[in-house]
Amino acid sequence: MKCSFLFSICLLSIVSNLFLIACQPQEKIKHTDTPFVQRYSIKFYAEEGISLQKAYANRNGNIKVLSSEGLMAAAEGQLLYPGKLHLDQSYLHFQDAGLSDILVKEQEFYFLGKDEISSNNQAGSYYFMNSIPDAEQFSIGNADSLLLAEGKRLYFFKGEALLWETELDQEVLELHFKPSDAFFDILTASGIYTFKPASQKLNMLSLKGNFVSMCNQGEKLLIAQSDKFFFVEKGEVSETFTAIPSSPILTASFIHGHYWFGTEGGVFMLKEDGSFDYYYGNRWLADNKVKHISQGPDSSILILSETGLAQLIYKPFTLTQKADYFEKQVRQRHIRFGFNAERVDLKKGNPSSGRLKDSDNDGLWTSMYLASQAFRYSVDQSEEALQNCRESLAALERLYTINPVPGFPSRSFERSGYMNKLSDKKRWLAVGDSIWDWKSTTSSDEAIGHMFAFGVLAELIPDQQIKELSIQLMDTLMSHIVKNDLYLVDHDGKPTTWGRWNPEYVNARPVMVGDRKLNSSNIISMLQTAYHFTQKEKYREKAFELMEEHGYLENLLRPMKEIGPAPEKADDWSKMLSESWNHSDDEMYFLGYWGLYRYAFNDSLKKLYRAAIIEHWEIERPEKEALWNIMTHLLGGENYDLEEAVWYLQEYPLDLINWDIKNSHRKDLAFLPNNFRGQPIEEVLSPYERPIQKHNGNTFNLDRERGNGNREYSAGDIWLLPYWMGRYLGLIG
Repeated sequence: MKCSFLFSICLLSIVSNLFLIACQPQEKIKHTDTPFVQRYSIKFYAEEGISLQKAYANRNGNIKVLSSEGLMAAAEGQLLYPGKLHLDQSYLHFQDAGLSDILVKEQEFYFLGKDEISSNNQAGSYYFMNSIPDAEQFSIGNADSLLLAEGKRLYFFKGEALLWETELDQEVLELHFKPSDAFFDILTASGIYTFKPASQKLNMLSLKGNFVSMCNQGEKLLIAQSDKFFFVEKGEVSETFTAIPSSPILTASFIHGHYWFGTEGGVFMLKEDGSFDYYYGNRWLADNKVKHISQGPDSSILILSETGLAQLIYKPFTLTQKADYFEKQVRQRHIRFGFNAERVDLKKGNPSSGRLKDSDNDGLWTSMYLASQAFRYSVDQSEEALQNCRESLAALERLYTINPVPGFPSRSFERSGYMNKLSDKKRWLAVGDSIWDWKSTTSSDEAIGHMFAFGVLAELIPDQQIKELSIQLMDTLMSHIVKNDLYLVDHDGKPTTWGRWNPEYVNARPVMVGDRKLNSSNIISMLQTAYHFTQKEKYREKAFELMEEHGYLENLLRPMKEIGPAPEKADDWSKMLSESWNHSDDEMYFLGYWGLYRYAFNDSLKKLYRAAIIEHWEIERPEKEALWNIMTHLLGGENYDLEEAVWYLQEYPLDLINWDIKNSHRKDLAFLPNNFRGQPIEEVLSPYERPIQKHNGNTFNLDRERGNGNREYSAGDIWLLPYWMGRYLGLIG
């Protein structure tokens, strides 16, 4: 009885303590995964030769497009898979109505036809005969009042009774009714007018210019010209914007509290702080020549271009939901023999078309995806993640076994003959008389990627088979490198171009050339990782030999701010290596930092490594690169721009197609003179505005003008690695 009582007290104490711990704020979790707004676009295309004019949606979510062929409806579209604009046959009488305009009032459609002005709501009771058959535009006021425009002429009706008419100097461009003040706004190229039905008086504002569009909201009237826009309050110009993302402006609208502008080069939206969101290319639009913008269903935006309609959707998302989406994207479209691969030869961005492509960096991209799945498993013990680890680890293992060179990792492998037809034949070699070819000339990118992934797996995955294989492979690779005097030696018995960590090569580079610091940092990281898991003294001895006798510690600790172009007297190779900042090097550094810091031989070295990593991170901060920021949290003790890392993860588009992107023409950006780092503007753009690229790219890249939809990137390395690493490190809840 006494034992039972004591046991109950102990159990109650344990449960109480666990409850208290669970209820306390967890200091490790820095970002709570609350919903954010995820944007994406659904596109609908019309058949060639059809002229599109306006697009609207009603309260039921129906989308109607006015075209040269009559009324059209949008159907079948979803993210990444465009739909179509087809003839709307919902109401047969519209096929013969000769529609010339459409508008939405109180979330219902109204139509201007050759013989009638009507609506299908109110049981069809809103119906007036149209006595101006050539009218091109109309606007509906209060109590059945109507304003029609035919070229330069204006007509005001009360029902079917014509009460007033006049002719302006130029053709009417736009008509708008402002319910709060009960008057109509009228725009021509050279004039802005107001018409008050109560007094039937037309007044002209004293503004002059070449106007293209307008919208009236509250006390502000926005006027757009081809290359700028401005606001008018109480008859005076209050604010003018000339530094805009794109021109010429073609149309302007006020939707959901924001001003939107359609141009010949995409769409932009004015934000509260005076900056802009910019949407360019087929990631967002049917095409860049925008003709009309209006409010769509469920807080979406309808953007009508020459060839089709885009529905820009804003949807509440969490990072967890986004991770689920990207996990499926990788598994369904980007796994080739276990490799994390790109999909190429797509037809107009259709991800179900095209083929899986080999890459020089199959081992690197797969290592990064593999590490993401190891982090994922350590967080949620997902059996799917564990199986993904097994599959991709098998692909990496086969890189070593498919070629005849002991310990040498192939770049890739493929069925015999296929890659020889598509890429560099010299690097593809037959595997005896089998059905396989393997790719040679492996570089340092693969080596550091492999060692990063092997270390993560060996440390985090409890599955004994995965752990043992990871350690075996890291030992295999590093034994090859150490035995071959710190070179990757290919099938021809010669070092590969980039697989070189020997002091004769490394220290031949001038101190300001990045490869001297990079290769020193990477090889020490790899040797530390190999020693940590195998406990073989040869790795520890080699590392200390390099640091103490060949200056590798000094090399890797050299401040990043000292990296720059080689001097004029340097060799041509060093000059080539240092023409500009190498962002692939940044990727290799940070993947290597996992083993450099985490598996440091002692605390003294760890302290030195920490200072070097932070100094590098400080240089990289303007790029707001999620992986660099999250990786630096390995060091602990500070907030290494976690909010910027979360911003990257939230802002990255769901559409990973390499659509053409252009930002270099924008007048709203603050451009910098040409510089060594390749940073053209002061502040990096949001990922949704810039080209899709891997972590070895420059986040300041503004344009991409090649391919336009012929490739889909995998989220495995781009997004899932920083996300799951952040989850593992307790930075993201």
